[in-house]
Amino acid sequence: MPGYNLVDEPWLTVRPVGGGPPAELGIAEALARAHEFEGLAVEFSTQLPALLRQVLLPVVADATGVPENLRDKGERLTRKDGFTEAELNDLRTYLDVHRAKFELFDPGAPFAQAAGLRTAKDETKGSAALVATAASGNNVPLFASRTDADPLDLTPAQAAHWLVHTHCWDTAAIKTGVVGDDQVKAGKTTGNPTGPLGQLGVIVPTGRTLYETLLLNLPVTPPSALGVPQWLRGPQGPSWKARAADGLLDLWTWQARRIRLVPHQDDAGRLKVARVVISAGDRLTPLPEQEPHTAWTFTAPAKKSATARPERRPRRHTQGKAAWRGLDALLAPSRQSTDGFETSILLDQVSALQEDGRLPTDYPLQVETFGMVYGTQSAVVEDVIHDVIPLPLLALHQDSEAHQLLLDVAEQAELLARAVNNLSADLRRAAGADPIPWDKGQRPGDLLLHTLDPLVRRLLTGVRGAGTDEDDLARGRRAWEQIAHGHAWDAANTLLLAAPATTFGGRTLGQPGKSGRAQTYRLGTAGANFRRQVNEILPRHTDAVRQAAAARAAEAGPALDSDPAPGADFDY
Repeated sequence: MPGYNLVDEPWLTVRPVGGGPPAELGIAEALARAHEFEGLAVEFSTQLPALLRQVLLPVVADATGVPENLRDKGERLTRKDGFTEAELNDLRTYLDVHRAKFELFDPGAPFAQAAGLRTAKDETKGSAALVATAASGNNVPLFASRTDADPLDLTPAQAAHWLVHTHCWDTAAIKTGVVGDDQVKAGKTTGNPTGPLGQLGVIVPTGRTLYETLLLNLPVTPPSALGVPQWLRGPQGPSWKARAADGLLDLWTWQARRIRLVPHQDDAGRLKVARVVISAGDRLTPLPEQEPHTAWTFTAPAKKSATARPERRPRRHTQGKAAWRGLDALLAPSRQSTDGFETSILLDQVSALQEDGRLPTDYPLQVETFGMVYGTQSAVVEDVIHDVIPLPLLALHQDSEAHQLLLDVAEQAELLARAVNNLSADLRRAAGADPIPWDKGQRPGDLLLHTLDPLVRRLLTGVRGAGTDEDDLARGRRAWEQIAHGHAWDAANTLLLAAPATTFGGRTLGQPGKSGRAQTYRLGTAGANFRRQVNEILPRHTDAVRQAAAARAAEAGPALDSDPAPGADFDY
């Protein structure tokens, strides 16, 4: 059987800076030319953090070292030509010395696998068991075009991608029992958690090039806290254990499963993978506090006492919720450890770099968010979360105008959606129906947030360009409120125009003298309440309209519609 070494084989797809067709490279060339590429191109979004954490970041960190302080990180991050010649020599030497560790089908120590892994009956599963989007067992995606019985031939490159993806994101629950695992009962193991990333709301800062993305994702870490990656920990056996991560590199390359790829050659002599063995792997206990790729939530301790501290948990992303709607967590500084939220270590260090003047305020930082939604005891994949937003560096500083502006905008968008939902509920009550349940169906406020989404993303880019110019930021705030006001009333008018005639008279609910009080719901009251809420949510636009009206009344000036739009010159 021919070999397939990840150091040289073209299994990583990269996008050239400035466009052009993607290139397929091995680890060595992808790192040597990292400054020439915008980033990795993947078949499935959640493969990106898996490739970074399981392969590229630990290779770079183990070969060249991680930044030991912010100055070191800033200097390395701002190099236009990527790795220095000395660092390239370190990378080449490292990959030459450990080349055998990256052999995908090595009979004795295959990359990220357990050699000889087998069941008591030598059973294997179809390679679809590796693929999160493929029908396999009880994990059957909606409208899947194939069944578990259909063979799925993966190329070695595809198999390698899904191999590391499985270590990061695999579903939980029952796993196949294998020979040599003394914890197998009745041919299976139970109680398996999801892969480590499945328990996080993954946050990956990205730069202009693959090189910058790698540096942005290397946290400042003392060498003593690095540990070693999985390929230097010795060959994996079939047994597993629950343990703590032994340093950053062990955490990144965590072997959440024991896996063996079963290669074969097709009729044309091409190497393929159609069968696999997957069993239980190491269980990460507890999740280390130095996990760099997640934000955190603080909750009240289960048992209250004078010494009890808030519990710190990874903040997971919410299905169907754009990343900008979680800005309160992304922009919460770690160094202050405030109650409520704490941003990721990596974003906090980016903030410190900008504060020290090592990154310009207009640096085009992007933040990619990833998450997996599991169902039925986390044994199936229901949905995948992925989003990308521009994040102005100044917004990471709690005392900056940009920080407050973005938090206000995110909150105003949520409040406008709530106001539209309240209007819908009042109109439905006036017509004799119940409001749409918050957890069922699609409420009109969700449609408004969808409409506001491109506006907020343009605002994020505009805030980056405005920098510290308070006048520019003020114009941006006014422009946002004016346009958001128009979208909110568009959504409201859709509901008001669709209301039946019976809503004019309305409907009275409740009885005086009993619990609560009688309240009449009618179209006019619902519209007035909505107007009041919107005026309170968008005070600057409300004041601008009132001032313009007062000026016209005093001067008999032109109609409001002909007035210049407040903040219309802000660069979205």
